[in-house]
Amino acid sequence: MKKIGREVLFLTSKEGNPRNGEGTFLRLKDGSIFFVYSKFSGNDWHDECCADIAALTSYDEGETWVDGRIIFRHDDDSRNYMCPSLIRLNNGDVGLVFLRKAKKNESSVPCFSRSDDEGKTFSEYKRFFDSDSEYFVIENDHAVKLRNGRLLMPSNSHSVLADGEVKIIGHGLKCIFASDDDGESWQEIAERQDIPFSDKSETGLQETTLYQHENGRLHAFSRTDLAFQFECFSDDNGETWTDPSPNRFFSSPDAPLLMKKVGRFTVAVFNPIPNYTTRPNADGNTWGRTPLVCAVSEDDGKNFDRIYAIEDDPTNGYCYPAIIEGDDYFLVSYYHSNNTESPLTSCKIIKIKYDEITNA
Repeated sequence: MKKIGREVLFLTSKEGNPRNGEGTFLRLKDGSIFFVYSKFSGNDWHDECCADIAALTSYDEGETWVDGRIIFRHDDDSRNYMCPSLIRLNNGDVGLVFLRKAKKNESSVPCFSRSDDEGKTFSEYKRFFDSDSEYFVIENDHAVKLRNGRLLMPSNSHSVLADGEVKIIGHGLKCIFASDDDGESWQEIAERQDIPFSDKSETGLQETTLYQHENGRLHAFSRTDLAFQFECFSDDNGETWTDPSPNRFFSSPDAPLLMKKVGRFTVAVFNPIPNYTTRPNADGNTWGRTPLVCAVSEDDGKNFDRIYAIEDDPTNGYCYPAIIEGDDYFLVSYYHSNNTESPLTSCKIIKIKYDEITNA
């Protein structure tokens, strides 16, 4: 398998900064590229540990990155802020969605903020809803603006309420949040969905992502523990969905997929090979999230006829991609285990030229 891409940034973990990742990109009006990510502090990289929302900017098409700063520092009543998504709003502002994990009752709620000065400052965040009765998961670079201007944020519910307390569970239900007023308010739409034969799956539907096809149809992919991404479709801007079913092309371990349009291509970045019994390091630091590949389609995602390796070292794990297009390239960021105990430690950004994925 041909390997593509060139490293332009590697945010490695270090003492006091055990994890960097879950990035998201946005092209600013001056042509620069804004990169926002979760920056962990302390000495522990786990999801419940301290993290803030940090930012970097590139003024040379991703070759170098500067202006490192914290744009949202987690408050005393939260465990962390993480999993950001940037989106260009209908009025031209920069929108930011991220997850706030509370200490009290272990609730987890998506939040929204906006910037009217191209990311220099952000408004005080607003939670999607006031209740602390659920634990939601969202993932980075997953916010979508539809052709009609509606904003969608896929999410997954991972909790039950027991004796007034939130109990976190591994089994996820697919949820969709929408804003029809350019981010001012968010509502859950559509019926929550479980995986078919849910008693056979520990994960259910997790880390759902969305892609809108050129005909307006929405395509959702969710990671599962059943060896494939499960997909479903909506023809009414997310209000109703078909039943989830396995996509036989996108085999997968418990790891997310991201699909985006870049130039004339549709690209999907994912881990293609599920765990299997004799796989080396299957239960080690990779979590089965290796290799990391890029599938390429030139017919709006109907067919993916080429696959390239982004990372192919089987001793390391890679996950949670973000993607942004350039004039003759696209950037991909993702977690890289960097020879540590977990794939959730360092963040790498690579530049892929379109001629690397052109069918000769």
